[in-house]
Amino acid sequence: MIEVLSTGTPNIVEDLGRPGHLGIGVGHSGAMDAMALSLANALVGNHDGEAGIEISLFPFRLRFQSDTVFACTGSDSRLLLDDSVLAPWWGRRARAGQVLVIERPRRGARAYLAFSGGIDVAPVLGSRSTDLKGGFGGWEGRGLRRGDVLPVGNVANPVLQASGLGLIPNDIPPFWQQLSQGCIAVRAVPAAEYEDFSDEARTAFTTTEYKVTPDANRQGYRLAGEALTLNRPLELLSHGIVPGTIQVPPSGQPIVQLAEANTCGGYPKIATVIEADLWRLAQAPVGCSVRFTTVDQDQAIAASKAQAEERASLRSNIALMTRRS
Repeated sequence: MIEVLSTGTPNIVEDLGRPGHLGIGVGHSGAMDAMALSLANALVGNHDGEAGIEISLFPFRLRFQSDTVFACTGSDSRLLLDDSVLAPWWGRRARAGQVLVIERPRRGARAYLAFSGGIDVAPVLGSRSTDLKGGFGGWEGRGLRRGDVLPVGNVANPVLQASGLGLIPNDIPPFWQQLSQGCIAVRAVPAAEYEDFSDEARTAFTTTEYKVTPDANRQGYRLAGEALTLNRPLELLSHGIVPGTIQVPPSGQPIVQLAEANTCGGYPKIATVIEADLWRLAQAPVGCSVRFTTVDQDQAIAASKAQAEERASLRSNIALMTRRS
Protein backbone atom coordinates (compact mmCIF):
# COMPACT_ATOMS: atom_id res chain seq x y z
CA MET A 1 0.00 0.00 0.00
CA ILE A 2 1.11 3.56 -0.68
CA GLU A 3 -0.32 6.71 0.92
CA VAL A 4 -0.52 9.95 -1.09
CA LEU A 5 0.73 12.93 0.94
CA SER A 6 0.10 15.72 -1.58
CA THR A 7 -2.99 16.89 -3.42
CA GLY A 8 -3.06 17.33 -7.18
CA THR A 9 -5.89 16.59 -9.59
CA PRO A 10 -3.46 16.20 -12.54
CA ASN A 11 -1.73 13.29 -10.76
CA ILE A 12 -3.57 10.15 -11.79
CA VAL A 13 -3.42 6.38 -12.11
CA GLU A 14 -2.68 5.33 -15.69
CA ASP A 15 -1.65 2.27 -17.65
CA LEU A 16 -1.07 2.09 -21.42
CA GLY A 17 -4.64 2.96 -22.26
CA ARG A 18 -8.05 1.74 -23.31
CA PRO A 19 -7.95 1.03 -27.07
CA GLY A 20 -10.84 -0.27 -29.13
CA HIS A 21 -13.71 1.81 -27.77
CA LEU A 22 -13.74 4.92 -29.98
CA GLY A 23 -16.90 3.64 -31.66
CA ILE A 24 -18.85 4.07 -28.41
CA GLY A 25 -17.32 7.44 -27.64
CA VAL A 26 -14.69 6.25 -25.14
CA GLY A 27 -11.22 7.65 -25.76
CA HIS A 28 -7.88 5.88 -25.53
CA SER A 29 -6.65 7.58 -22.34
CA GLY A 30 -3.50 5.98 -20.85
CA ALA A 31 -0.10 7.46 -20.04
CA MET A 32 0.86 10.56 -22.00
CA ASP A 33 4.44 9.24 -22.10
CA ALA A 34 3.90 5.54 -22.73
CA MET A 35 7.61 4.90 -23.16
CA ALA A 36 8.40 6.23 -19.68
CA LEU A 37 5.68 4.19 -17.98
CA SER A 38 6.56 0.97 -19.79
CA LEU A 39 10.24 1.29 -18.84
CA ALA A 40 9.38 2.16 -15.22
CA ASN A 41 7.42 -1.09 -15.19
CA ALA A 42 10.41 -2.92 -16.65
CA LEU A 43 12.64 -1.65 -13.83
CA VAL A 44 10.34 -3.14 -11.19
CA GLY A 45 9.76 -6.43 -13.00
CA ASN A 46 6.23 -5.73 -14.27
CA HIS A 47 4.90 -6.24 -17.77
CA ASP A 48 4.48 -3.04 -19.79
CA GLY A 49 0.79 -2.58 -19.12
CA GLU A 50 0.70 -2.45 -15.30
CA ALA A 51 -0.83 0.70 -13.83
CA GLY A 52 1.37 3.37 -12.29
CA ILE A 53 1.03 7.04 -11.37
CA GLU A 54 1.39 9.87 -13.89
CA ILE A 55 2.57 13.02 -12.11
CA SER A 56 2.32 16.47 -13.62
CA LEU A 57 1.88 18.63 -10.49
CA PHE A 58 4.92 18.90 -8.25
CA PRO A 59 6.27 18.37 -5.68
CA PHE A 60 4.60 14.97 -5.29
CA ARG A 61 4.90 13.11 -1.99
CA LEU A 62 3.90 9.63 -0.87
CA ARG A 63 4.59 7.26 2.03
CA PHE A 64 5.24 3.56 1.58
CA GLN A 65 3.08 1.59 3.98
CA SER A 66 4.89 -1.66 3.22
CA ASP A 67 8.23 -2.68 1.75
CA THR A 68 7.98 -1.95 -1.96
CA VAL A 69 10.06 -1.87 -5.13
CA PHE A 70 9.44 1.30 -7.16
CA ALA A 71 10.87 3.14 -10.17
CA CYS A 72 10.52 6.70 -11.41
CA THR A 73 11.01 7.70 -15.07
CA GLY A 74 9.93 10.46 -17.45
CA SER A 75 10.99 13.97 -16.49
CA ASP A 76 14.42 15.01 -15.23
CA SER A 77 13.38 15.37 -11.59
CA ARG A 78 15.30 15.05 -8.34
CA LEU A 79 13.91 12.37 -6.04
CA LEU A 80 14.28 12.18 -2.27
CA LEU A 81 13.69 8.90 -0.43
CA ASP A 82 13.76 10.23 3.12
CA ASP A 83 17.16 12.00 3.04
CA SER A 84 18.66 10.00 0.18
CA VAL A 85 18.88 11.72 -3.22
CA LEU A 86 17.97 9.52 -6.20
CA ALA A 87 18.61 10.08 -9.89
CA PRO A 88 15.77 10.14 -12.42
CA TRP A 89 15.07 6.98 -14.42
CA TRP A 90 15.96 4.85 -11.41
CA GLY A 91 14.35 2.00 -9.47
CA ARG A 92 15.05 0.66 -5.99
CA ARG A 93 13.54 -0.85 -2.85
CA ALA A 94 11.75 1.25 -0.23
CA ARG A 95 11.02 0.25 3.34
CA ALA A 96 7.68 0.64 5.08
CA GLY A 97 7.37 4.15 6.49
CA GLN A 98 9.78 5.82 4.06
CA VAL A 99 8.63 8.98 2.28
CA LEU A 100 9.32 9.65 -1.40
CA VAL A 101 9.36 13.21 -2.77
CA ILE A 102 9.52 13.99 -6.50
CA GLU A 103 10.57 17.59 -7.02
CA ARG A 104 9.60 19.94 -9.84
CA PRO A 105 11.32 18.81 -13.07
CA ARG A 106 14.48 20.51 -14.22
CA ARG A 107 13.52 19.33 -17.70
CA GLY A 108 10.31 17.72 -18.87
CA ALA A 109 6.73 17.89 -17.68
CA ARG A 110 5.65 14.48 -16.35
CA ALA A 111 7.10 11.83 -14.07
CA TYR A 112 5.96 8.22 -13.88
CA LEU A 113 5.98 5.99 -10.81
CA ALA A 114 5.70 2.23 -11.13
CA PHE A 115 5.50 -0.27 -8.29
CA SER A 116 6.28 -3.97 -8.33
CA GLY A 117 2.89 -5.62 -8.87
CA GLY A 118 1.31 -2.44 -10.22
CA ILE A 119 -1.41 -0.21 -8.77
CA ASP A 120 -4.15 -2.74 -8.01
CA VAL A 121 -7.37 -0.98 -9.00
CA ALA A 122 -10.30 -2.55 -10.82
CA PRO A 123 -10.08 -2.51 -14.63
CA VAL A 124 -12.84 -0.68 -16.51
CA LEU A 125 -13.31 -1.67 -20.17
CA GLY A 126 -10.07 -3.60 -19.97
CA SER A 127 -7.89 -0.82 -18.54
CA ARG A 128 -6.93 0.67 -15.17
CA SER A 129 -6.41 4.10 -16.74
CA THR A 130 -8.22 7.15 -15.42
CA ASP A 131 -10.65 8.76 -17.87
CA LEU A 132 -11.01 12.25 -16.41
CA LYS A 133 -13.65 13.35 -18.92
CA GLY A 134 -15.84 10.33 -18.17
CA GLY A 135 -14.96 10.19 -14.48
CA PHE A 136 -14.19 6.47 -14.42
CA GLY A 137 -11.24 4.11 -14.16
CA GLY A 138 -8.07 4.62 -12.15
CA TRP A 139 -8.66 5.70 -8.56
CA GLU A 140 -12.36 6.58 -8.28
CA GLY A 141 -12.22 8.17 -11.74
CA ARG A 142 -10.38 11.24 -10.44
CA GLY A 143 -7.02 12.76 -9.64
CA LEU A 144 -5.22 11.76 -6.47
CA ARG A 145 -5.77 13.59 -3.18
CA ARG A 146 -3.88 13.80 0.07
CA GLY A 147 -4.84 10.80 2.18
CA ASP A 148 -5.61 8.40 -0.67
CA VAL A 149 -4.22 4.94 0.06
CA LEU A 150 -3.60 2.92 -3.10
CA PRO A 151 -3.26 -0.87 -3.12
CA VAL A 152 -0.26 -2.43 -4.84
CA GLY A 153 -0.26 -5.94 -6.29
CA ASN A 154 1.46 -8.75 -4.43
CA VAL A 155 4.83 -9.96 -5.73
CA ALA A 156 6.49 -12.93 -4.04
CA ASN A 157 10.08 -12.10 -5.04
CA PRO A 158 10.36 -8.49 -6.29
CA VAL A 159 13.45 -7.58 -8.28
CA LEU A 160 16.12 -4.98 -7.39
CA GLN A 161 18.45 -4.74 -4.45
CA ALA A 162 18.50 -1.81 -2.05
CA SER A 163 21.00 0.13 -4.19
CA GLY A 164 18.68 -0.09 -7.16
CA LEU A 165 19.11 0.05 -10.91
CA GLY A 166 18.74 2.77 -13.53
CA LEU A 167 18.63 3.28 -17.27
CA ILE A 168 18.55 6.07 -19.82
CA PRO A 169 17.08 5.34 -23.29
CA ASN A 170 19.19 6.61 -26.20
CA ASP A 171 16.69 9.33 -27.12
CA ILE A 172 16.57 10.93 -23.68
CA PRO A 173 19.91 12.84 -23.44
CA PRO A 174 19.50 14.63 -26.81
CA PHE A 175 15.84 15.30 -26.01
CA TRP A 176 16.76 16.85 -22.66
CA GLN A 177 19.27 19.00 -24.52
CA GLN A 178 16.48 20.20 -26.81
CA LEU A 179 14.35 21.02 -23.75
CA SER A 180 17.24 23.01 -22.28
CA GLN A 181 17.33 25.03 -25.52
CA GLY A 182 13.57 25.59 -25.41
CA CYS A 183 12.53 23.83 -28.63
CA ILE A 184 11.84 20.15 -29.36
CA ALA A 185 11.67 18.33 -32.70
CA VAL A 186 8.53 16.30 -33.48
CA ARG A 187 7.77 14.21 -36.57
CA ALA A 188 4.34 14.15 -38.20
CA VAL A 189 2.65 12.50 -41.18
CA PRO A 190 0.62 14.78 -43.51
CA ALA A 191 -3.09 14.28 -42.82
CA ALA A 192 -6.20 14.13 -45.01
CA GLU A 193 -6.58 17.89 -45.50
CA TYR A 194 -2.86 18.67 -45.83
CA GLU A 195 -3.20 19.68 -49.50
CA ASP A 196 -6.13 21.98 -48.64
CA PHE A 197 -3.78 24.27 -46.73
CA SER A 198 -2.01 27.09 -48.57
CA ASP A 199 1.57 26.75 -49.74
CA GLU A 200 2.50 29.36 -47.14
CA ALA A 201 0.84 27.34 -44.37
CA ARG A 202 2.52 24.08 -45.33
CA THR A 203 5.88 25.86 -45.42
CA ALA A 204 5.27 27.55 -42.06
CA PHE A 205 4.27 24.27 -40.46
CA THR A 206 7.76 22.83 -40.94
CA THR A 207 9.96 25.94 -40.90
CA THR A 208 8.64 27.93 -37.94
CA GLU A 209 8.21 27.15 -34.26
CA TYR A 210 4.92 26.68 -32.41
CA LYS A 211 4.78 27.36 -28.69
CA VAL A 212 2.85 25.27 -26.16
CA THR A 213 0.29 27.63 -24.62
CA PRO A 214 -1.14 27.47 -21.07
CA ASP A 215 -4.23 25.86 -22.64
CA ALA A 216 -2.54 22.45 -22.59
CA ASN A 217 -3.67 19.30 -20.84
CA ARG A 218 -4.16 15.57 -21.37
CA GLN A 219 -6.88 16.22 -23.92
CA GLY A 220 -4.69 18.33 -26.16
CA TYR A 221 -2.19 21.15 -26.59
CA ARG A 222 -3.14 24.45 -28.17
CA LEU A 223 -0.10 25.85 -29.95
CA ALA A 224 0.70 29.43 -30.93
CA GLY A 225 2.66 30.49 -33.97
CA GLU A 226 2.23 31.53 -37.59
CA ALA A 227 -1.40 31.01 -38.62
CA LEU A 228 -2.07 28.03 -40.87
CA THR A 229 -4.48 29.17 -43.59
CA LEU A 230 -6.58 27.16 -46.03
CA ASN A 231 -6.74 27.63 -49.78
CA ARG A 232 -10.50 28.07 -49.43
CA PRO A 233 -13.14 27.75 -46.70
CA LEU A 234 -13.66 24.12 -45.80
CA GLU A 235 -16.59 22.57 -43.96
CA LEU A 236 -16.28 19.01 -42.69
CA LEU A 237 -18.63 16.65 -40.91
CA SER A 238 -17.33 15.45 -37.56
CA HIS A 239 -15.21 12.33 -38.03
CA GLY A 240 -12.95 10.08 -36.00
CA ILE A 241 -9.66 11.45 -34.66
CA VAL A 242 -6.87 9.89 -32.61
CA PRO A 243 -4.06 11.02 -30.28
CA GLY A 244 -1.54 12.92 -32.37
CA THR A 245 -4.08 14.47 -34.76
CA ILE A 246 -3.21 18.12 -35.45
CA GLN A 247 -6.40 20.06 -36.09
CA VAL A 248 -6.56 23.65 -37.28
CA PRO A 249 -9.59 25.70 -36.18
CA PRO A 250 -10.58 28.99 -37.90
CA SER A 251 -7.99 30.90 -35.84
CA GLY A 252 -5.24 29.07 -37.77
CA GLN A 253 -3.53 28.07 -34.51
CA PRO A 254 -3.02 24.27 -34.38
CA ILE A 255 -4.37 21.95 -31.69
CA VAL A 256 -2.66 18.61 -31.07
CA GLN A 257 -4.97 15.92 -29.70
CA LEU A 258 -3.33 13.82 -27.00
CA ALA A 259 -4.08 10.91 -24.63
CA GLU A 260 -7.64 11.97 -23.81
CA ALA A 261 -8.32 13.17 -27.33
CA ASN A 262 -11.87 13.72 -28.45
CA THR A 263 -13.16 10.70 -30.34
CA CYS A 264 -14.34 12.87 -33.24
CA GLY A 265 -13.96 16.39 -34.57
CA GLY A 266 -14.63 18.51 -37.63
CA TYR A 267 -11.66 20.86 -37.94
CA PRO A 268 -9.31 20.37 -40.91
CA LYS A 269 -6.27 18.23 -40.10
CA ILE A 270 -2.87 19.29 -41.37
CA ALA A 271 -0.88 16.36 -39.95
CA THR A 272 -0.70 13.64 -37.30
CA VAL A 273 2.20 13.32 -34.85
CA ILE A 274 3.72 9.87 -35.26
CA GLU A 275 3.14 7.45 -32.39
CA ALA A 276 6.88 7.18 -31.68
CA ASP A 277 7.05 10.93 -30.90
CA LEU A 278 3.94 11.41 -28.75
CA TRP A 279 6.10 11.05 -25.63
CA ARG A 280 8.08 14.11 -26.72
CA LEU A 281 4.97 16.28 -26.60
CA ALA A 282 4.01 14.73 -23.27
CA GLN A 283 7.29 16.03 -21.84
CA ALA A 284 7.01 19.52 -23.40
CA PRO A 285 6.06 22.04 -20.69
CA VAL A 286 4.04 25.19 -21.23
CA GLY A 287 6.22 27.75 -23.01
CA CYS A 288 8.31 25.16 -24.83
CA SER A 289 8.45 25.49 -28.61
CA VAL A 290 7.85 22.70 -31.10
CA ARG A 291 9.32 22.37 -34.58
CA PHE A 292 7.54 19.88 -36.83
CA THR A 293 9.11 17.72 -39.51
CA THR A 294 6.97 15.80 -41.99
CA VAL A 295 7.71 12.13 -42.67
CA ASP A 296 5.91 9.51 -44.72
CA GLN A 297 4.02 6.47 -43.48
CA ASP A 298 6.94 4.09 -43.98
CA GLN A 299 9.21 6.33 -41.92
CA ALA A 300 6.59 6.54 -39.17
CA ILE A 301 6.28 2.75 -39.03
CA ALA A 302 10.05 2.36 -39.00
CA ALA A 303 10.33 4.80 -36.08
CA SER A 304 7.73 2.85 -34.07
CA LYS A 305 9.51 -0.40 -34.83
CA ALA A 306 12.88 1.01 -33.75
CA GLN A 307 11.37 2.33 -30.52
CA ALA A 308 9.77 -1.04 -29.76
CA GLU A 309 13.08 -2.80 -30.40
CA GLU A 310 14.91 -0.47 -28.02
CA ARG A 311 12.30 -1.06 -25.31
CA ALA A 312 12.67 -4.81 -25.74
CA SER A 313 16.47 -4.53 -25.59
CA LEU A 314 16.34 -2.40 -22.43
CA ARG A 315 13.89 -4.80 -20.80
CA SER A 316 16.19 -7.73 -21.65
CA ASN A 317 19.19 -5.91 -20.18
CA ILE A 318 17.26 -5.08 -17.01
CA ALA A 319 16.25 -8.72 -16.59
CA LEU A 320 19.87 -9.80 -17.06
CA MET A 321 21.20 -7.29 -14.52
CA THR A 322 18.58 -8.13 -11.89
CA ARG A 323 19.36 -11.84 -12.20
CA ARG A 324 23.02 -11.03 -11.45
CA SER A 325 22.20 -8.84 -8.43
